[in-house]
Amino acid sequence: MTYLLNRLTLYVRDVEAVAEFYCRHFGYTARPADGGLIELHSLDEGCQLLLHPLAKGRKAGQTLVKLVFQVEDVVSEKSVLAKKGLEFGPIHQGNGYQFANTKDPAGNAVSISNRVFGGS
Repeated sequence: MTYLLNRLTLYVRDVEAVAEFYCRHFGYTARPADGGLIELHSLDEGCQLLLHPLAKGRKAGQTLVKLVFQVEDVVSEKSVLAKKGLEFGPIHQGNGYQFANTKDPAGNAVSISNRVFGGS
């Protein structure tokens, strides 16, 4: 049997702000769901995100998650996203690839990386 990771659940305080972040910057489409949840669907066959209201008494960012968006050119994509108001930290050089990091409105780590493309 093959297992396919196709959805990540993010527990966040402000589901609307986080939904707007991923729709605006990464092309997701938001669909409201029962219980105050929001489903985010990618335009292609990428991973879906499910935004779940954070339970009372639970700290935001308590769960360690990093969402990595694969891009062919980190420098160019960082510039495109900056024009939309999304600032990333410095570009880091990995072992044959580049990446840059930011955070979503809920404090989850988000990265753009060219690792799957062989980077530079």
